[in-house]
Amino acid sequence: MNLNELTAEVLSGKQITKEEALFLYQQPLAELCENADQIRRHFCANQFDICTIVNAKSGNCSENCKFCAQSARNHTGAATYPLLAKEEIVAQAKCNHDQGVLRYSIVTSGRHLSDREVEEMCEAVREIKEKVGISVCVSFGLLKEEQFRKLKEAGVTRVHNNLETSRKNFPNICTTHTFDDKVQAIRAAQAAGLSVCSGGIMGLGETVEDRIDMAFSLRELGIRSVPVNMLNPIPGTPFENNRKLTENDMRRIVAVYRFILPKSSIRLAGGRGLLPDKGKSCFTSGANAAISGDMLTTAGITTKTDMALLNELGYEVKICNE
Repeated sequence: MNLNELTAEVLSGKQITKEEALFLYQQPLAELCENADQIRRHFCANQFDICTIVNAKSGNCSENCKFCAQSARNHTGAATYPLLAKEEIVAQAKCNHDQGVLRYSIVTSGRHLSDREVEEMCEAVREIKEKVGISVCVSFGLLKEEQFRKLKEAGVTRVHNNLETSRKNFPNICTTHTFDDKVQAIRAAQAAGLSVCSGGIMGLGETVEDRIDMAFSLRELGIRSVPVNMLNPIPGTPFENNRKLTENDMRRIVAVYRFILPKSSIRLAGGRGLLPDKGKSCFTSGANAAISGDMLTTAGITTKTDMALLNELGYEVKICNE
């Protein structure tokens, strides 16, 4: 195998194998990132998909995800509150839209929203579409196809549901729901006619093979928006002492993901603020999307700062892979 030959194959439309992805992971970092960015430019040009999120329901989650500040099993001091009022969600959508953001994601804690809560969120989405015009994504957990259809009819265009890690590693991360529960919800959203944003968290104690296996699961599911989070080890969670990944770790991950998912928006998400350059080097290593502003329970990077960086790098902010 040869790095340049594999790059040429991807550029010609061929899909790499797991064996080839593992080979790529071991290649010299500078050359790997340069070739990954060549693939990004070929398939995605200079388009950059930037989104913001609102924590619309926080804490008291029944699930036992070991990384999460919002699990009721973890004692982190994270804020807890019920579903935000429609007016607050709409107001935040307008604020983000006014800053040049084109996609806004409403995120809630818990295994899933109830039918009543889904109806409340449909009302909020309808008002956002009417008064603001920003593209709306939702992350409401393990919903059923009928619930996803209602959200689509209200104006939702995309659903977020992370796989988090590989199928093999998933039981080491969470035992209150399964990898297959995630896949079932993703397929239900797709059956309802929604696009899906799905990725995972790096730094959970996974192996390189786990990282690559998750990317291949995403490819099999046809995912075109892939968040790559870096674990922020939060005190009070079982992973509070996990080693923080480095800038070069993240560059290598996004570069290999670009080879596996050449046409997708590879989105730097949670943990980006821990990187010394706030992700700049990843945006020249294959990544071409980001979550801007604050995360769910941790501070992020301001939209103004991100817009200035994207302008410096020559990116054009637009909706990608809707």
